[in-house]
Amino acid sequence: MKTILKTTAILILMVSCVQKSYKRVVVVTLNVSKVKNIQSVGIRGEGKPLSWETDYPMQEVVKDSLYKAVITTNTGYLFMEGKCTVNSNFELQNKPNRRIIFDTKKDTTFINLVFDKE
Repeated sequence: MKTILKTTAILILMVSCVQKSYKRVVVVTLNVSKVKNIQSVGIRGEGKPLSWETDYPMQEVVKDSLYKAVITTNTGYLFMEGKCTVNSNFELQNKPNRRIIFDTKKDTTFINLVFDKE
């Protein structure tokens, strides 16, 4: 009987610890005007649809100058972390990841970045 009560208590604690997740939309605009010979531009990071292994592609808005990505994720966190890439090369080498804080008062968070500049 004690085993059943302990198991039930553990299950209740596990269920009550589940964090509610929310749909978050982030529009990232990246200025790459200082970079030469651009073949691809992307973003990598923590949490789907981002990954540290492959680029989430950014679309060209202004040739060789401005790129944009719309990222939709479901998360319980109030932020996401990542780094931008050009030609699969990470920005901000040996520096912390970018932290994008979600705008919890609006449906979409807009962020403007400059490649390799904090």
